[in-house]
Amino acid sequence: MTEVKSRTLFPGFFRQHISAGLAPDVREHTMRQASERVWARNYRIRLRLTDVATIMFAVTIAFSMRFGIEAIPASTRIEDASYLLISATIVVAWLVALIAFGVHDSRVIGVGASEYKRIVNASATAFGLLAIVFLLLNVDIARGYFLLALPLGTVSLLTAHWLWRRWLVSQRTLDHYLCRALVVGELDDVGYVIRQIQQKSGAAYNVVGAVVSDSDTHTVTTGQKPVPVLGSRDVPQIARNVGADTVIIAGKPKGGANFIRNLGWQLEGTATDLVLASQLTDVAGPRIHFRPVEGLPLIHVEIPQFEGGKHVLKRAFDVVASGVGLIVLAPMFLAIAVFIKLEDGGPVFFRQERVGRNQRTFTMLKFRSMVTTAERDLAKLVEKNQGNGLLFKIKDDPRVTAVGRVIRKYSLDEFPQLWNVLIGEMSLVGPRPPLPREVESYESHVHRRLYIKPGLTGMWQVNGRSDLSWDESVRLDLYYVENWSLTGDLMIVWRTLRVLLKPVGAY
Repeated sequence: MTEVKSRTLFPGFFRQHISAGLAPDVREHTMRQASERVWARNYRIRLRLTDVATIMFAVTIAFSMRFGIEAIPASTRIEDASYLLISATIVVAWLVALIAFGVHDSRVIGVGASEYKRIVNASATAFGLLAIVFLLLNVDIARGYFLLALPLGTVSLLTAHWLWRRWLVSQRTLDHYLCRALVVGELDDVGYVIRQIQQKSGAAYNVVGAVVSDSDTHTVTTGQKPVPVLGSRDVPQIARNVGADTVIIAGKPKGGANFIRNLGWQLEGTATDLVLASQLTDVAGPRIHFRPVEGLPLIHVEIPQFEGGKHVLKRAFDVVASGVGLIVLAPMFLAIAVFIKLEDGGPVFFRQERVGRNQRTFTMLKFRSMVTTAERDLAKLVEKNQGNGLLFKIKDDPRVTAVGRVIRKYSLDEFPQLWNVLIGEMSLVGPRPPLPREVESYESHVHRRLYIKPGLTGMWQVNGRSDLSWDESVRLDLYYVENWSLTGDLMIVWRTLRVLLKPVGAY
């Protein structure tokens, strides 16, 4: 979504006197809007104070680890004072960088990947500039102390913001700390936006009503809970009546650009934001750039690239992560192999032909979780298929062994694919690896999921797995193929670890 700046926050005294002259119901909603703004301001203050404490803590720990706790100056020696000054400079520069990169921007806090990416970029920029300045000024600084403070502080900042975000998400599940949103547009577009907002716990919006221009319906029921339709026109008045913090324009509204421009003018001087829900289906933010030409704002959408340096970096990440994973998890692999062997004496691994990048086939490894005759028994179970689309799945599949039920629940049967990742047949994160018979039935556009290597985990893994419909799983895979980033991969890996502890859709 794209936010159009259309609000002016009144000072408290001015707002108080304006609201005093309003009708009681309007005054109540206006004050409710003001209270919604208070939590956002307080949340940013908490984040800033946490960042100050976190950076000071990281710099102090780095100093004591490099020079020893006894080196923290208790005297007034010149060398002690100089390092105190250097430490203070690092703290101030770091905080300035966080502010300059908009880490505390209301449109970023609580979002997740964007917030974390800004923290990393701000930290790297601050230390890069400090290194240049110290070199030019010939400042004598211990490199170990300087280099230790960067990773320690960055990890600490990321952890602190993650903890705050977890708290915020937990509050939003209780309908706290949400912006009250009014969605405007045609019925189909309004329904899509409402459904996406209600499905995402971090969406930050509570949809309190809709304005629908092409239908006589009284409610929109496409989301998790029905949303009342409050009219078909006079959006500013309806927004005031429901105390909306945000008006979201879904799709192309009736009246087009003139409607949006006039609505922006009518919302001026209020505490209400105007947000445009992008019609660029399945295009991620980093691929969208604004290129304004006088009188003609252009939106530039980058064409997906499937080669180049970014993919080399992805491969390096795959090699390192899979190599470390195979070494660290070796004892667990051995234990699983023993249990599988003891149960029925059959082979430990299940090998199956899958289709990889550019439709090249490879042999995928899994811990065997079914009886040895599972492939032959499949024909008897086809009619009981509970999967979606081309996928075959059955809850309580009779072919699954006792050990198999445990390792499938926690996805431990998939871990041998770390070997496929290491030798380059798969990636750590990517689309689900399909069977050849599935690929033969693909529609033309679905073949795009084969433009990159399939993954050990992916968006399908962290968004419901077998509970997803076929169309939804395809949409998620195609979205990943065209919009992936290394930061996004790290987020998916982290979410995968959480899913392993609380499995959803695994059977």
